[in-house]
This record gives sequence, C-alpha cells and structure tokens, in this order.
Amino acid sequence: MARVRIGTSGWSYRHWRGGAFYPKGLPQRCELGYLAEHLDSVEINGSFYSLLRPETYSRYREQVPDGFVFAVKGGRFITHSKKLKDVDVALANFFASGVLCLEATLGPLLWQLPQMRIDPDRVARFLDLLPRDTAAAAKLARRHDHRVRGRSQTSIERSRPLRHALEVRDPSHLTETVVRLCRQRRVPLVFSHSGDWPYHEELTAGWCYLRLHGAPHTYASDYSARALGWWARRVRRWADGGEPEDARRLTKLRPPARRHRDVYVYFDNDGSAHAPHNARALRERLGR
Repeated sequence: MARVRIGTSGWSYRHWRGGAFYPKGLPQRCELGYLAEHLDSVEINGSFYSLLRPETYSRYREQVPDGFVFAVKGGRFITHSKKLKDVDVALANFFASGVLCLEATLGPLLWQLPQMRIDPDRVARFLDLLPRDTAAAAKLARRHDHRVRGRSQTSIERSRPLRHALEVRDPSHLTETVVRLCRQRRVPLVFSHSGDWPYHEELTAGWCYLRLHGAPHTYASDYSARALGWWARRVRRWADGGEPEDARRLTKLRPPARRHRDVYVYFDNDGSAHAPHNARALRERLGR
C-alpha cells in the first residue's frame, strides 16, 4: 500500500506566529510539536545552510509522534559550493553531523542542484557516492574531518533503507541523459513547481517527491481550492502506480512500473503561512 506524506519545508517562521498558523502565545520550542499534530512530515531545511548538531536532530526526533517522518535537505556546501566535485569528506561530515540521530523518523534526503550547468557525469558520480542505508551512512560518517570532531554521531540503533531525491531547477539538467542516470540509480527527479523554473513530472523511481513552491510568485503564492483539487488528483494517480494523462514528461521513456508508489509532498510557499494551511487542505482532500 502506498504511503502519501504531506508537510511543509521548514516550520520555524516568524510570520506563522500570532495566530497566522501557530496559536497566539505558543512558545517557539513547541512549534514543531504543534505542526506534527496536523501533518505527518516536514523538511528540515536548516541542514542546507550549515552543519547542524546531533543534539539538534535528537531534539527534533523527541518532539514528534511515532510515524512522523523528516525529510532532510542536503548541505549547499556539497551541492552549491563544491558543485558535487570531490565531496567525499563533505558527505561524511554531513552524515556525521547528527542526521543519523533521527533513526526511525529519518525519511528521504533531498539534494537540490544549483541553477547552473553541471556535467551529467559529475551528477552520476555524486549519486553513486550516496549511501543506500543507514549502516552505509554510518560507515561513511566515520570518515569525517575536524569540522565535526567532538560533535558527531556515527552509530545507529539498526540499519534502515535510505532514499535520495534530486531537485533540479536549471533547464540544462532536464535532459534524457539525466533522466536515464536517475532511473538507473532509482533516484526520483523532484517535481518542483514554482513561478521561476521549469516544471516536469518525469518518473525515474518507484516513489515520488513533489515540492510546491508557489506560483506565479515563488515562495509566496497561495494554492487555491481548485489548484489543490488538481494536485490531489495527480497525487492519487502517482500513489496508485500510474500517472496523469496529461503528465508533463521530459522523455517518451516508459515510467518504472509500480502497483503503488509512496509520494512525499512538501509546500514551500511559506509566505503569509500559506504552506501549512495548503498542506492541511491537501491532506483533507486525500482523506488523510
């Protein structure tokens, strides 16, 4: 049976407070727990900007109920500064920084490419470096350098599968070559909807990752009831193992066959607290 998870990209926003989403007077330390009462997943995006600490990830895990899942955004040092080149140690530091503390709440890892051309061979080499379970991630984490010395986590309770998704925003990456290399590695290309970069619905794995950034104004536009109904119908088709009849494909390749697909959906239109309200509304439309 497919699992559809719906959440937001981040949760600690000043403009969500004071009744916009969080009740007036709710302490900031209680915001994640409040969000987890209404949604079943969230993206940790602070990990994109800097290496967090094991105690931070442990605190996140302790604030959510059983069954809740965190998606974790990979560090921009790896994707944007290093541009995926010579990132072995940087990946070790990322996984040693505390990601493994999430244990059963650890969901997919999101890797967002910069809006610039990167050679497909470099993308392929990067995807081949990514650990496919937490045992492999822990082994990689032990190769960390001084940047996380004394503040690392390199052990696990038990090994669990790891999923990775690739978000591309530059048209130069939306090619059949990139589609094929993602299919070979069973890595989904994120369906990334916004007002500023191309949107596609090319299935490259047995599960889907959808990010709704808002359009026409990226990060700011609300999704109307009609739009949410449109998205709900598409999510159902993906979850049921199919795809919409008007799927916005990049190639004519037949999608990977599945009877069911897990679907992760995250709203990143945080302006005016649209994201949590849109996420709750979509959950209701899907009977969650």
